[in-house]
Amino acid sequence: MSRRNNKIVVPEARQALDELKIEIANELGIENYNSIDKGNLTSRENGYVGGYMVKKLVEDAQKQMTGR
Repeated sequence: MSRRNNKIVVPEARQALDELKIEIANELGIENYNSIDKGNLTSRENGYVGGYMVKKLVEDAQKQMTGR
């Protein structure tokens, strides 16, 4: 059994990340993401949520760096 080693560096950001995850899942057409069993989703579906979260966070950081 594997253990999760991912630690949130800024614990106060957990709620914002959870909200972003739900928002991205909804955009991808995955309803009730916060209440469904993630084990019933395919690896591809779960991967899309994580991948799009990273994409959005990078885009937002780039905008902040360029002053937009």
